[in-house]
Formats: sequence, structure tokens, C-alpha cells
Amino acid sequence: MSLTTSLGSGPALRTCHLPPDGLYEGPRELRRLAPGQPDRPYTLFDLVPLGPVIGAEIGGVDLTRPLTPAVHAELDRALLEWKVLFFRGCHPSSAEQRAFARNWGELETNPLLAAGDDPEVARFDRSSTPGFENVWHTDVTFRERPALGAVLHLREVPPHGGDTMWADMAAAYDNLPRQVRARLEGARAVHDFVPGFARFTPAERLVPFQDRFPPVEHPVVRTHPVTGRRTLFVNTSFTTRIVGWDQEDSDRMLRLLFQQAHVPEYQVRFTWRAGDVAFWDNRATQHYAVNDYAPHRRVAERVAVAGDRPH
Repeated sequence: MSLTTSLGSGPALRTCHLPPDGLYEGPRELRRLAPGQPDRPYTLFDLVPLGPVIGAEIGGVDLTRPLTPAVHAELDRALLEWKVLFFRGCHPSSAEQRAFARNWGELETNPLLAAGDDPEVARFDRSSTPGFENVWHTDVTFRERPALGAVLHLREVPPHGGDTMWADMAAAYDNLPRQVRARLEGARAVHDFVPGFARFTPAERLVPFQDRFPPVEHPVVRTHPVTGRRTLFVNTSFTTRIVGWDQEDSDRMLRLLFQQAHVPEYQVRFTWRAGDVAFWDNRATQHYAVNDYAPHRRVAERVAVAGDRPH
């Protein structure tokens, strides 16, 4: 990118060059809802937005008790509109966490992760297990049917740090240059569990899963199955190449697309307290667990809801 500017008939500014495929300053389109979708109030609980496009705190819903059909329907709308919902001080048991997640479908497990007291609950205990943090990603895109969403409960928090960030990947797509969006139309990418796990898992533990989880292809831009929003669907942990592109072009485009999650205007950052719960739409977001709390302990438990095949 070269810049040359003159001030009327006065002296011209010197020519300068910026490396291509960067993130540049300027206005960004921040659209929370799909075109034509009305912005309706919530009547069955309190909702406090934590940003313009993503993230809202919910009050007045007890996750330790069954949801009524009406509350479930309104929470589902809130999830679609805000992409990640936060519930303070819930302290659900593993059974209650699973029951809440099942309102959105069947649960799935990930044999590559440590289990909690129940095999359907994955446990992240940072006092004993390295990795799984400090990278923007969407969960399990190496599956043919990546998770619809996930419910994360923080059981133990460090005295400081340990936040989690989420990025709205519909906003990321909306703000791509027009020529980039045109080039991505119909493009598909390969997703593989190996690069995401090989950084912190011994190879001998991963080899038995290679046949169970072969590389899969997904659209680079998926259409959300409910809202219809176009959503950027590649991530640093699992996306390895764009199908049919030479490696140099694929790597360059993926570097550009991976950067989009780093834009603060598309993000929300949540500071946990023990007993808090987050529920996010895995079809529309990426997230990043911030590992800045060593040598303190952080214990989280996650339940995942099975999803559909991206299109």
C-alpha cells in the first residue's frame, strides 16, 4: 500500500509504503443484528450489553433450575443476537451445567481433553495441564460438525488475570475489503486437529486419533443456520490451507483472515469470578483464554453442544 498526498498547490507529502494485508485505521461497520432484524427488548430477564456487537450479562435467570419454555426461547434469541452470554455467581453442579446446555441440543465430548467428574464435562485445570490458551480459535472445527456452542463454568479463579475474550466473526466478515469478500466466495478450507494440539500434546498420544479425526473441509465463510449472517470461519488453531490455492496465496490470505479476530471493536473481554458461567455461539465467534496468572490456579469446566455441518 503506497500513500501519496498533496496539500492543494503546496508541497506533496513523501511517498511511503505499508506492508500489504495489514489492519488499518478507519471506521468499521459494527452491526449486531442481521439486516432487517428488529431490535426487540427482553422481558423475562435483565440483559446488560458489554459491547456494541458482542457480549451481554444476564440477570434474573437461575441456571441451577430448569428453564421454562418462554425463558429458553428468549435466552436463545439473546444468544443469537449477542453471541456470548454471561451469568454471574451461578455455581451450577456438573449435572445442572449439563442440563442447562441440553436445552440447545445433544452434548458432545472431546476425547483429546481431560474430563471432569462426568465424561460429558471437560476440565481445564491450569495447575496441572499446559496449553489450550493464548490463541484465537473456534472450538473443534476439525470435526465435520463443529460444536453449536459451549457452556463454561469457572470453579476456581486466580487472584488476578485469567480473563477470556470473544470476537464476533460476523463483524469481522462485514469489514473485510470488498475485493477480499469477492475472492472468498465459495472458497473452502482444510481444518485439522493436529496443529492445534501438537503444540502441547505428545505425538504418541495424538497418533491414535488420526483416523478418528481426519482433516475436513469447511467453507471459509459460513452462513449462520439461524440468523443467516455471513461469518468468517477459519482459525489459527485448526485451519491449515485454502483448497485449490497455491500454498503461498493460501498462507497470505489466511494470515489476513486470522488477524481479523484481533480487532478490539469486534471483541468483548470478561473478568471472571468463581461461579460465573459463559455460554457462547461457537458458530459465530472465536475466543481467547488469557494466560497471565501464573503461578496461580485456574479451574474451568466446559460442556459442549453438538452442532451441524457448516454451509
